[in-house]
Amino acid sequence: MNHADSIVENLTTAVVVADAALRVQAINPSGEMLFELSAKQMIGQALQRLWPQTIPLATLFADTLQSAHSFTRRGLALPLPGREVIVDMTVTAILGYEGVTGDQTALLLELTQIDRLRRFAHEEDLVDHHLAQRAVVRGLAHEIKNPLGGLRGAAQLLERKLSESEREYTRIIIREADRLQGLVDRLSGPTRPYLQAQVNIHQVFEHVRSLMLAEVGEGLTFKRDYDPSLPEFIGDPDQLVQAVLNLVRNSVQASSRQICLRSRIERQFTIGQRRYRLVLRAEVEDNGPGVPSQLRETLFYPMVTGHASGTGLGLSIAQDIARRHDGLIEYTSRPGRTVFTLFLPLRQENDTTG
Repeated sequence: MNHADSIVENLTTAVVVADAALRVQAINPSGEMLFELSAKQMIGQALQRLWPQTIPLATLFADTLQSAHSFTRRGLALPLPGREVIVDMTVTAILGYEGVTGDQTALLLELTQIDRLRRFAHEEDLVDHHLAQRAVVRGLAHEIKNPLGGLRGAAQLLERKLSESEREYTRIIIREADRLQGLVDRLSGPTRPYLQAQVNIHQVFEHVRSLMLAEVGEGLTFKRDYDPSLPEFIGDPDQLVQAVLNLVRNSVQASSRQICLRSRIERQFTIGQRRYRLVLRAEVEDNGPGVPSQLRETLFYPMVTGHASGTGLGLSIAQDIARRHDGLIEYTSRPGRTVFTLFLPLRQENDTTG
């Protein structure tokens, strides 16, 4: 590989080369990630087949081949299997391209995923808000625990001095103090040390799937869309089961009965301010009514819920577990399709870098 090829291979922008017949001749790793297809699968395929939206652009492609004038289209919808991304696309003619049939004019397509760039700014806000609200909640929980413990202790002492018929009221105090203690503990999120072990995300998915099928019973169906090439990584298996379980349970509480568990890999992916070489993308997709508009900005805050039976802690705890793994949870939602995506760096043993 020469120096120029090495640069293209490491670009985060997707680069595709197509010949005069609009057949793919080359694609870089970022392009493979964008289309979720390997170079072997894409080379030789027509752009129209890979991306039906290019059909209205065929005239522009032909003009570019003839005139060698480049053009740019911004905010272009790129429909892909199971998802849609928004890209800025610049198309440039390459004169004298050495294709399989000899020198010819080819097209260079540069595609930048702008919906991801927009989410990056939102990610930073999300991370900052999450860290701030977790600090406030934990501080508040600490302040509540002290008088709550005193209240329970005083009720226990008082109970010893009362007759059996009079102890009903102190038992109510103790029971409610215990209930509030449990609520405060859940608000505080995971408190035990972060366990480092080998994690297989598909085992996590399968465990959660079994739990939910046993809990809900008939009427709930799961689709599994796994990438079998995903490696194991270092994480806390129990906490990750809890995070995914909270996401799935949130979907069920939203009256969803069809859930898809999906796993993919992202390369050279940024979470917060840090770029990682490999990142797991674990998705929980449901067919429910979608996230209410009034909750979209505060969905991961504690005590925020759109479900009558919900506590408003599940998504907050899931986000906290993701952050403990240097990851993040995002979501997209519209009626009939809501996707919660858990991004986790795929760190291996003895890997201290991104």
